[in-house]
Amino acid sequence: MLINILFVGDIVGKPGLDMVQMWLPGLIRKYNADLVIANGENASEGKGCTEKEGGILFSLGVNVITGGNHTWDKHQSQEYLKNRAEVLRPQNYPKGTYGRGFYIAETKKGKVGILNLQGRAFMSPIDCPFRTADWVIKKLKEETKVIFVDFHAEATAEKLALGYYLDGRISVLVGTHTHIQTADERITEKGMAYITDVGMTGPYDSVIGMKSEAALNRFLYQTPQKYQTAADNVHFAGVFVKVDSETGKAVEIERIFIPEFPKKAE
Repeated sequence: MLINILFVGDIVGKPGLDMVQMWLPGLIRKYNADLVIANGENASEGKGCTEKEGGILFSLGVNVITGGNHTWDKHQSQEYLKNRAEVLRPQNYPKGTYGRGFYIAETKKGKVGILNLQGRAFMSPIDCPFRTADWVIKKLKEETKVIFVDFHAEATAEKLALGYYLDGRISVLVGTHTHIQTADERITEKGMAYITDVGMTGPYDSVIGMKSEAALNRFLYQTPQKYQTAADNVHFAGVFVKVDSETGKAVEIERIFIPEFPKKAE
């Protein structure tokens, strides 16, 4: 039996949430999605995900929300992580950090294990995502062969390395965090669906979601600037994956980007 999984890339602020509201219900119908996962670490004004944004996403059909390095940027997110098992943060943060990093979702076609990890290259020196994945995957496999990993990481090399490390043990590995969609989606010989980065659901007339003026000042003056979410040229980024529930192997992956960028000058 094939399980249809729809994943929404990094949702940035209200523009990203509006785009999810506009497109997700139709995409769920189009792909007959059994499970919807969304990275929501930037859903709250570009930083964090509180109960308000989580409630919107769940009401639109999202089943599980994953996170990343900005998950804790709003203090309200901490309580939300404590109370909602379906709202994840990277598992490889130190022991005692609020929240959970993995979850087993029930679908009409069987269980799916979801694991959220964060990279260390050019990011915080947290616990090893490779070794963390080892014990979590072993635990998840006690209940299901279908395992979906959201790896929130900066370096392409680290994402590829984790993909090779987990190939044959998981069903899907999607990269998040860079906010730029890559065109390298594929199914490996061992049956793992892979893409280096799903991309951003949010405003593209920006610097990865941030108003360009503030971002430029950060680079020019090397001083902190107020984070302001941009609002123009908004797109929906995601992937659709089909996984065989009996084997845990992916059989199809499709990259989604709506609307496409224009290929010619208007």
